[in-house]
Amino acid sequence: MLAAWLSLFLFLFAVNAHMIDVLAGRKECFFEDLHKQDKMTVTYQVGGGGHLDIDFWLLDPTSTVLGKQVKQSTGTLSVTALKDGRYEYCFSNQMSAIADKIVSFNVHGVIYVGDDDVVAPIEREIRSLASGLTSVKDEQEYIIVRERTHRNTAESTNARVKWWSIVQAIVLFSVVAWQVYYLKSFFEVKRVI
Repeated sequence: MLAAWLSLFLFLFAVNAHMIDVLAGRKECFFEDLHKQDKMTVTYQVGGGGHLDIDFWLLDPTSTVLGKQVKQSTGTLSVTALKDGRYEYCFSNQMSAIADKIVSFNVHGVIYVGDDDVVAPIEREIRSLASGLTSVKDEQEYIIVRERTHRNTAESTNARVKWWSIVQAIVLFSVVAWQVYYLKSFFEVKRVI
C-alpha cells in the first residue's frame, strides 16, 4: 500500500519537458498510454520560427479528436481518459513551406485513484502541493521561452539600428564632402586666357 502511494506521489511530480524542432511542411506526433480516468495535460509554446504559430491536436485511441488548436503560439489542453489505450498528440507545421518551428512542451498527468480508498488530509495536501508545483514549473518554462524570444528580438533590433546608424553616418559625410566641394567651386576664379 505504501509503495502504491509512493509511486503515485512520484508520478505527480513527473513532468516531461521536451523541446523539438518541427520542420517546415512536417508534423511531429507523440503517444501516451493512459488508463480509464487518468488525466493528462499538454502545455506547449512556440519558441522560434516563422510567425511563432503551430497547429496542435490530441486524439483518443479510436482517432477521435479530443482537442484541436490551430495557429496558436501557446496553449494547454487537458483530457481525462474515457477508455484505456494510446492517446496521440501532434504538432503540425504543414501550413509553413519555409520556416521551421521550435516547440517547447510539457506533458504531465495524474493517475486515477478510486474514491473507495479513504484519503488522509495530509495526502490531499501533498496532491494539492504537487499540482501547485507543476503549475509553477510550467509557468517558469513559459517565462524562459518568452524571455529568449524577446532577447532575440531586442538583439536583432539593436543590430539593425547599429548598421542603419553607420549607413546614415556614411551618407552624411558624403553629402558634407560634396557640399564643401560644390560651394568651393563658386569661389574659384575662372580665367580665360
